[in-house]
Amino acid sequence: MPLYEHVFLARQDLSQAQVDALAENATKIIEENQGKVVKTETWGLRSLAYKIQKNRKAHFVMLDVEASGPAIAELERQTRMNEDVIRYMTVRVEEHENGPSVMMRKQERSDRGDRGDRPDRGDRAPRPRREEEI
Repeated sequence: MPLYEHVFLARQDLSQAQVDALAENATKIIEENQGKVVKTETWGLRSLAYKIQKNRKAHFVMLDVEASGPAIAELERQTRMNEDVIRYMTVRVEEHENGPSVMMRKQERSDRGDRGDRPDRGDRAPRPRREEEI
């Protein structure tokens, strides 16, 4: 059965419980069409690069899905009609990632250190200004 990743963005004014209900609804749609949701990740409320339908932030949710094409078409049709979802994207993949996705690993990454290898910015002398010739 084909493998897909389905990501959707929900409006910023929804509660986390409502976002979880949207994910459960998507799971139900897939399971009714003989598919299976392997993993569900909620990436949380994140800022958007630009406003989408007057929203500056959105709740991000990703589903790893094993389903047929008609099941994905039904999921996208129902998602398109839902007013709480502002964007969605479904991508076919060769295999699902094991463990947490890149977005979840990004939040866990706090081992960057103190960046001691960088020079102190206060030691530099100011750059001299060029005089403009007339």
